[in-house]
Amino acid sequence: MTKPSLPDLLHAAISAVGGTERPGQVAMAEAVAEAIDDNSHRLIQAGTGTGKSLGYLVPALAHGERVVVATATLALQRQLVERDLPRTVEALHPQLRRRPQFAMLKGRSNYLCLHRLHEGAPQDEEEGLFDQFEAATPTSKLGKDLLRLRDWADETETGDRDDLTPGVSDKAWSQISVSSRECLGASKCAYGAECFAEAARERAKLADVVVTNHALLAIDAIEGAPVLPHHEVLIVDEAHELVSRVTGVATGELTPGQVNRAVKRAAKLVDEKTADSLQTASESFERVMELALPGRLEEVPEDLGYALMALRDAARNVISAIGATRDKSVQDEDAVRKQALAAVESVHGVAERITNGSEYDVVWYERHDRFGATLRVAPLSVSGLLREKLFEDRSVVLTSATLKLGGDFNGVAASLGLSAEGVEGEDVPLWKGLDVGSPFDYPKQGILYVAKHLATPGREGTRGDMMDELAELIEAAGGRTLGLFSSMRGAKAAAEELRGRIENPILLQGEETLGELIKMFAADPATCLFGTLSLWQGVDVPGPSCQLVVMDRIPFPRPDDPLMSARQKSVEEHGGNGFMAVAATHAALLMAQGAGRLVRATGDRGVVAVLDPRLATARYGSFLKATLPDFWYTTDRNQARRSLAAIDATAKADGA
Repeated sequence: MTKPSLPDLLHAAISAVGGTERPGQVAMAEAVAEAIDDNSHRLIQAGTGTGKSLGYLVPALAHGERVVVATATLALQRQLVERDLPRTVEALHPQLRRRPQFAMLKGRSNYLCLHRLHEGAPQDEEEGLFDQFEAATPTSKLGKDLLRLRDWADETETGDRDDLTPGVSDKAWSQISVSSRECLGASKCAYGAECFAEAARERAKLADVVVTNHALLAIDAIEGAPVLPHHEVLIVDEAHELVSRVTGVATGELTPGQVNRAVKRAAKLVDEKTADSLQTASESFERVMELALPGRLEEVPEDLGYALMALRDAARNVISAIGATRDKSVQDEDAVRKQALAAVESVHGVAERITNGSEYDVVWYERHDRFGATLRVAPLSVSGLLREKLFEDRSVVLTSATLKLGGDFNGVAASLGLSAEGVEGEDVPLWKGLDVGSPFDYPKQGILYVAKHLATPGREGTRGDMMDELAELIEAAGGRTLGLFSSMRGAKAAAEELRGRIENPILLQGEETLGELIKMFAADPATCLFGTLSLWQGVDVPGPSCQLVVMDRIPFPRPDDPLMSARQKSVEEHGGNGFMAVAATHAALLMAQGAGRLVRATGDRGVVAVLDPRLATARYGSFLKATLPDFWYTTDRNQARRSLAAIDATAKADGA
């Protein structure tokens, strides 16, 4: 039987979803197929509207061997598993003569744990009753959530938190879930045969395509114990997010509260002397943390160093002792032991990592008004880790609408541990970059307006001229505005001031769930939506409700961000331009994502307004502009207002 051709398969898949074939999608599918066949690596930038999901799913399904697809957002995971994969599998079946299987796999804590549901979560004594279902009153929010979870447990097929609608609070979910460290293991657990997490793993082992998230991919790479089934091809979608997700997984933290919980959980399972030693170390650590001031610790202070060494040693002794002690008064001893071990091992691991010290780690204090101080440690860079763990023994395709920063792929490639394109070296994976463009006509569909006449934004303080400009732009646009702010303080200040100045309703992130806010924003064209980080990347509102995207300033990282400033300093010490490699690259990525909110469909029209003159005047402005869609460019405020008014008039004439 002749092998079906890729163009035929792609055509069948596109027809099944009612789409239209696009040159960029075809080019992408061919590049993915080539990478799979050659066992090579690709970075593929595919603009919004390209249809990149099909661009990689069709060659992946045609390949026949197992493929893992890792995404950053829950929305894309659901889209792949609930919509794109079922349709594509059915469409390709007549030509492939088989129906490839697919499955979703997440970390263990995303699945309901039947053992914890039925036996109750082992609790610390002062937290009240052993069984949280009894402790929470049925009328409280927690009580209602827990009762609903108990009912849901009887009907769910997956036990996946994301299949529960509406969702529940993190506190409620923590009562019926376990981390991988706390899990008893299927062979020791009375509910092992029915376990949702184990069932998800089994489905993944049998699947041709496994859909997962960046965090689980990072855990699989970092922790050395394979979580994902063996695969020859890895496709990373939303790849611009990968470095920050891997950094998050590789970051450790210690708080006095966390150490205290570990002490209480271990107390019943070890002798008094061992427990007292951990208690004493915990109290010393708490005293040090009470005086902690936020900021990077280039060297670990002496008092903190002693406290951490005491914690490390006491935790190590507890870990050894837990295995040898049995307390007959403890109910469900295996679960209690496992939870205590997990808590103490976590404390030991972070204390040891900071005590050992590494030039490749950054250590800092954070202080929160409500929760007090936290001690954090994160890798200075994850590029070496990614180069070693991600690109060995498999073909890797990384794709996103934003991979070319400043006009080329090399910045993103460097963050992934890759050399410049085409450069060979020992242990350096070779890769090729491809920009398949976008189906949108950006110069005709959008305008990039930079408010060159405004004052350069300072670090603090209100910007009266910026507020005036923002109010004028919103009024010209008739609402229809997504306001992207570099800080929550800025978003709140703008919302508070403009609510008293303009008639258009203003929604503010945090006042409702993000999903609800986006729904309300899309439903009423006169409405504006203001917010910070998650809005820069998480809003997909095609049509007349979003015709003005405003960025209050270039979103450089805060100068006092310990990790970013450490990374910048490291680049400079190695002879590079730290500002361009770290701060400007960070800003470029966010600005490209933010500007991408404007044009989501071929009929969309609008303006991206940047209320920061540095985009037009600073030397790095050209680097940032080269990363943005190729909109028609102007610094003429009257032109921007006239264009917005014309777009508003057209939308109103069309009934929007």
